[in-house]
Amino acid sequence: MTSERPTGFLDPKALMAIRNLELRARAIVHGFWSGLHRSPYHGFSVEFTEYRQYTPGDDPRFLDWKLFARSDRHYIKKFEDETNLRCHLVVDQSKSMQFADTGYSKCDYACTLAASLAWFLHQQGDAAGLMTFDAEIRDYLPPKARRTHLRQLMLALERPPAGTATDMQAPLKRIAELARRRGLILFITDLLASPENLDRNLGMLSAGGHEVMVFQVLDPAETGFTFKDASLFQDLENDQEIYIDPEVARESYLARFNQHCSDVRSICERHGIQFIPMTTDRPLELALFDFLRSRMQRTKTVQRRVLR
Repeated sequence: MTSERPTGFLDPKALMAIRNLELRARAIVHGFWSGLHRSPYHGFSVEFTEYRQYTPGDDPRFLDWKLFARSDRHYIKKFEDETNLRCHLVVDQSKSMQFADTGYSKCDYACTLAASLAWFLHQQGDAAGLMTFDAEIRDYLPPKARRTHLRQLMLALERPPAGTATDMQAPLKRIAELARRRGLILFITDLLASPENLDRNLGMLSAGGHEVMVFQVLDPAETGFTFKDASLFQDLENDQEIYIDPEVARESYLARFNQHCSDVRSICERHGIQFIPMTTDRPLELALFDFLRSRMQRTKTVQRRVLR
């Protein structure tokens, strides 16, 4: 997994210096909209909140031909009674997420990512909900589109994590029970836990008709094992300590780590789930680009299936 360092984006380290999570999220979304005009998706952003792409079966009488002339894409204006997207953000706040080699933790980065996605969805008039978990479920807010609800969501994400171990089975099972209507589920975690139950539970969500995306958040030191000095390493979840010489352990560690990530990616691919790897030094605007690109690709895939 390689880290991207493109120019023109906000430095995550500078962002994390902003103590207020909502201000962070707003800055990221603003940067995203600015970057969108320079991206391959230019022409999509201006009407994003008021239009949706044409799909086979839509009444062509409602096509906006003026917008087609400007963007060379077919859009239909949304009707007020159309059902908005319902999204569940499922955020890992276990002890392993507190690892920080960049000056801020994976948990800080993951919560900022979740807040940015929630703010972005709110701007579109969509409903965002939240579930945080570690060894058990900590917070749950059902999806709502109200401004006051968004503030509650931000406050929940700002609470410091207090968990120990990771149990990814419980939140996935609970979300499957709570999300009766089809919607979007965004799973934000380091995935540093046994994937044996992941296959079944992600498969259950996908089979239920939900659109699922998995953001794997890792520190660059974890992906490259960049440690140099032999020292005691402590397991953040069980406090076990072990003496390791990085020069001796690096090859074995990377082999096992890369195999784990490959297994997780394969599970996601098998169930048609978007797998998005992130390192904490990567600009967060790029996560929104990944989110938008993934949703557009999914729309095209669905269109191809309908046409067949």
